[in-house]
Amino acid sequence: MEMRHPGVLRPVHALGVPGKLTERLPFTIRRVDNEADLWKAVRVRHAAYARHVPDFARQLGRPEAADYGDDAIVFLAESKLDGAPLGTARMQTNLHEPLHVEESVALPDWLRGRPLAEMSRLGVDNGRIGRVVKTALLKAGVLYCQQNDITWAIATGRAPIDRQYEQLTFVDVFPEVGFVPLRHVGNIPHRVMAFDIETIEARWTAAQHPLLSFFCHTYHPDIDVSGRTGVRPPQPSARGANVASQASDRYELVA
Repeated sequence: MEMRHPGVLRPVHALGVPGKLTERLPFTIRRVDNEADLWKAVRVRHAAYARHVPDFARQLGRPEAADYGDDAIVFLAESKLDGAPLGTARMQTNLHEPLHVEESVALPDWLRGRPLAEMSRLGVDNGRIGRVVKTALLKAGVLYCQQNDITWAIATGRAPIDRQYEQLTFVDVFPEVGFVPLRHVGNIPHRVMAFDIETIEARWTAAQHPLLSFFCHTYHPDIDVSGRTGVRPPQPSARGANVASQASDRYELVA
């Protein structure tokens, strides 16, 4: 039986991608390309981290330098109903500089020299809709990799979040090591895991993965990974000064 996520609207047959079902979502996912949207992503990010790692979250009250990198984009999920931010994630490729995870570990030979992308700062709404927002953000990452000829996606997960990546068929980059402290997440121990983008449909078909249809056989026009890269750095203002004082129980840290 096909698994359907809570909050997903019924499929509609419309102009889309030949051979795929078109399905509308109650939210949109797009790339951040302006200051106001970046602050929305920062507020979600900070609140999600503050629930679980409050000490590290103090560093996330403002946009990070990594948000402006030539190889980085930030995704923002927003409710169609009221425009409220529901989730965010950042993708960084190694096309021009090493991944952030490489500040802490040397990648093995089977990943070295390949086009890679790392997803980080993934946080979503803590309510029921958050589950489908998280799945859609992960699909946005896969789509971005496919459209930019990225062969492997890297993610890092602390316990117990690492189990979610196992369920998505990520594999350990360092199976003998386990959890390693990572500099770009406050030296908190994480598992470094990798996902083969090129074989997702074949692997998930063989495994009868419950997300196969959502990721591979369905077109979601509300997930848009196109657009220009990068944002204009915001000027110092009061806009983000109260981020740390906002309630932090609405958003959930995923990675």
